[in-house]
Amino acid sequence: MSSGSFDTSGVDKERRLFVIAGTSAVGAVGALGATVAGIQYMLPSEKAKSLGAPVEVDISQLEAGMKMTVKWQGKPVWIVRRTDSMLQTLGSLTDNLADPASENTDQQPEYARNEHRSLKAEYLVMVGICTHLGCSPMYKPEPGAAGLPADWKGGFFCPCHGSRFDLAGRVFKGVPAPDNMPVPPHHYINDNIILVGEDA
Repeated sequence: MSSGSFDTSGVDKERRLFVIAGTSAVGAVGALGATVAGIQYMLPSEKAKSLGAPVEVDISQLEAGMKMTVKWQGKPVWIVRRTDSMLQTLGSLTDNLADPASENTDQQPEYARNEHRSLKAEYLVMVGICTHLGCSPMYKPEPGAAGLPADWKGGFFCPCHGSRFDLAGRVFKGVPAPDNMPVPPHHYINDNIILVGEDA
């Protein structure tokens, strides 16, 4: 044997190859485990989802005139399927509303700055929180509902301090609430599914 080199004539080459293969396999499994753990770490947790992740909503069972509620960012989001007669009331209320043209751009995305404040006139998607002190208004769709003015055409009424909103969430003049109720970012994945919390 020369200095600086090893005599490998007595080495069991098959055993060495087996050990090398085994070590490589263990390393690959470890690397895969680390990758999976890394991917899982990057996915949003349930808590993160509740704080802001978009929410898919199936509206296929929502009947005309009815309201459903989902939660997004810890807030109630209402989806109201408006009838033709409900929509016809919106144009007649302009003079009674504080912000009929949705001039306050903080209260809705640009695509909801219209009379019905929505992407599709039939469906209102809105955060169900009064803009006065954060109470949750009541849905009062029927014209002339008890306890409301005789010319009430349907909308939302906050029992905490008496704020009133029309069927597009636009606030009436002379009530405590200063702004229209907010419309969250949203878009339609298809005719039956709305994604609340994300623009298209």
